[in-house]
Amino acid sequence: MSTPPPAAYPIRRLTPRDLTVCADLSEDRGWQREEHKWGLLLTAGQGYGIDDPEGGLVAACVITEYGPQGRPDLGAVGMVLVAARHARRGVGRRMMRHVLSTMGTTPLTLYATPYGRPLYEELGFKVIGRAEMVCGHFTPEAAPPAIATRAATAEDLTRILRLDEEVFGVDRTPLVARLPAFADQLQVAEDDGRLIGYAAAWPNMSTHVVGPLIARDTETAKALVASLAARTDRPLRTDVDLRHEELLGWLKERGLAPVVMNDVMTYGIGELPGDWSRRFAPLTVAAG
Repeated sequence: MSTPPPAAYPIRRLTPRDLTVCADLSEDRGWQREEHKWGLLLTAGQGYGIDDPEGGLVAACVITEYGPQGRPDLGAVGMVLVAARHARRGVGRRMMRHVLSTMGTTPLTLYATPYGRPLYEELGFKVIGRAEMVCGHFTPEAAPPAIATRAATAEDLTRILRLDEEVFGVDRTPLVARLPAFADQLQVAEDDGRLIGYAAAWPNMSTHVVGPLIARDTETAKALVASLAARTDRPLRTDVDLRHEELLGWLKERGLAPVVMNDVMTYGIGELPGDWSRRFAPLTVAAG
């Protein structure tokens, strides 16, 4: 009896208990293990995987849903990975078709690498923007930022959630409410007692990832990044919407170097909801 091809193996739901095999799959494809990030995605989102009869995973992906439970307004697709030994055998296409079928009419978004973009375009995703990842040790400016920032407290969480929904355009409570435990730092910016921005720095291997980064304007975004950088010795890494040219230029002047470009893509919706002018960087590209 012939063995079925990997693309015919059953797809199952992943749970937090699958964290190690997910990290193994990342490593297999030349990515970092990113176990801390996988832990967040497998609890705040829903993972799907294909088991390899020889052990580990053939493929995996995660969908993070935003909006009312059971009828989300938006789904973010991330961590679409196929083991190297099973690449180019239709596994990724089958996984994405499963995602489209599972999500029905829910609009979707994802950040596509140059390698993955052709598949997503074939399935009907459209490019609506780009983001650039930058990374490096941050060199502070001589003068302190003019905008005051401080560490967030438990009393700030409700205001953070309200601002996040206003800027992102959909309710992200299950993700954002995990930030105090997930991130090493959570900073807020205020103007006359009003919350005008917030940002987190969370550990990812040898770096601290800055995200989300939501701010009233570029100067507020700079102040938040500077406040996070002042409290870590690690390199900073973040993914900035290319439309925020001034922030990107400033980050590069301060020591962060370009790493990679990703395309922002959507399915079933022409543009992302919310206010892009205040949305500078995502928590992680895997969660939209």
